Amino acid sequence: MSVPERILIRVATPSDAAAIADIYNHEVRTSTSTFDTEERSVEAQLRWLRDRDLHVHPVYISESQKRVTAWASLSRWSERSAYDRLAEVSVYVHREHRGQGHGGALLDTLVRHARGSSLGVLLARISSGHGNASEQLHASRGFSRIGVMRNAGEKFGKLLDVLLMD
Repeated sequence: MSVPERILIRVATPSDAAAIADIYNHEVRTSTSTFDTEERSVEAQLRWLRDRDLHVHPVYISESQKRVTAWASLSRWSERSAYDRLAEVSVYVHREHRGQGHGGALLDTLVRHARGSSLGVLLARISSGHGNASEQLHASRGFSRIGVMRNAGEKFGKLLDVLLMD
């Protein structure tokens, strides 16, 4: 799929750390799209960007009118080297920019990156409390349901299932 003209996709830089933290921390406070329960500081986001192998596990941002609107990353699934071909997909879109193509453009970029790298499997974990939009986005890019982890997490006093897609 193509990137809508108004959206610029680029590799994240240290100057994006505050915007990445802002988008992520909103989800920590208000949703089950992440099971994190504590917000991340800008310094923690800078370390997160600096301490990863960006050639294998990149972080991309989408920008519209020179404002970071979303971010996405590929992360190691496990420290065990037998899993080096597998990466977890994360996509977070600023609440004011949902439904405008930012998440899809970023997910397309992650999939293209994986195809051109040593990665052979991309995995998404989607909480039952977050559900349909994320599942539909991943399905539209060829991801399929592979299982459900029942009562895998608890947030806001609710037990949540986690859908796995690859």
